[in-house]
Amino acid sequence: MRQFDPEQAMVETRRSFGEHGGVVPSIERSSTFSVLEPGTMPEIFAGEKTPDAGGCFLYSRHFNPTVNVLARYLAAMEGTEAGICTATGMGAITVAMLQICRMGSHMVASNTIYGGTHAFIKEVLPDMGVESTFVDPTDLSAIEAAIRPNTKMIYVEVMGNPKLNIADIPALSKIAKAHGVKLMVDNTFTPVMISAKELGADVVIYSLTKFVNGASDLMGGAVLSTKEFIFELMDLHTGRAMLLGPSMDSRVAFDVAQRLPLLPLRMREHCRRTQIIAEAVEEMGVAVCYPGLKSHPQHELLASMVNESYGFGGLLTVDCVTIEKANQLMSVLQNKEKFGVIAVSLGYYDTLLSCSGSSTSSEISAEEQHEMGLSPGLVRISIGLTGSLDNRIEQIKRALIEVGLAK
Repeated sequence: MRQFDPEQAMVETRRSFGEHGGVVPSIERSSTFSVLEPGTMPEIFAGEKTPDAGGCFLYSRHFNPTVNVLARYLAAMEGTEAGICTATGMGAITVAMLQICRMGSHMVASNTIYGGTHAFIKEVLPDMGVESTFVDPTDLSAIEAAIRPNTKMIYVEVMGNPKLNIADIPALSKIAKAHGVKLMVDNTFTPVMISAKELGADVVIYSLTKFVNGASDLMGGAVLSTKEFIFELMDLHTGRAMLLGPSMDSRVAFDVAQRLPLLPLRMREHCRRTQIIAEAVEEMGVAVCYPGLKSHPQHELLASMVNESYGFGGLLTVDCVTIEKANQLMSVLQNKEKFGVIAVSLGYYDTLLSCSGSSTSSEISAEEQHEMGLSPGLVRISIGLTGSLDNRIEQIKRALIEVGLAK
């Protein structure tokens, strides 16, 4: 277990109050900001005065006071110096990658990542002169062997989507540092459970849409890193976040910030319920994958990285082998047992079911899915917080028996 305490870090960060002393921050909806003296404006454009240096704001695509509050809270949670928030998780991923990788550069990426990220790396970045090599994130020797003289970064997800394989962040950090490249880690599946920066990540990415927000009612992303990198992203002349404009709305930032203090409680319960359900399904002889099970190949690795008092995540998978059987299982779970709902995404307070190969990983070709070991019948289940746990266990057991995956 790790000793970094993300909850305490959030408590100790400077709290923001409302404009008139309210216990919650104000929502600053202004798109542009005034200055007291004309000479201040050129200083802001030159980067001499910023929200941190002089308390100066310019334009909400650059920095916004409410969005800055959320970014500061998230940076404290992750243990980084600073952060920015974006309109979506893909907005965070793309601007961070483009800031590090320029024309003629190369990246090494995990081959088990979200389909949209895979598509961006494989289909879009080459048009910008950026090459990539996809590698099994659990094969450290293959990752190191893939590094070239022009490699700028290694990109992994802590818990790979959708196979739930675990990346060894400390070991990858050593490799990255030895070769002078950045290690970018997507921590969307494992917030507060895993403190990726403390484990050695240079840049930490979140889709706030998922567990961090927890209500599936808005979208958002975050890039957390050093102050130097964050200000590079927001540079008025070369900052990819500033110039490409994936800005988060202040009202969205307010909503996420209000839910953030409850994230540790929610994650503990997601982990607890998923562990118990996974164990019950495994006892039935079903092909279930969950990092909290001792049968998971990286169980001990994740146990060595997880923060104290947390479990092993809120997602499990069931391999139904074929898409037909997967669809049958999801139909029974949703329409008969009321166990959850068929929908993409994860981290919602209700259970979400999806067949990854034909949904969130569909951007990855069938051949590549086969190479990465993704079964066409893999059902990813994001276990929610609703309903009696005993009832949920009985519901999934009945469904597995009905579709012939268990007796």
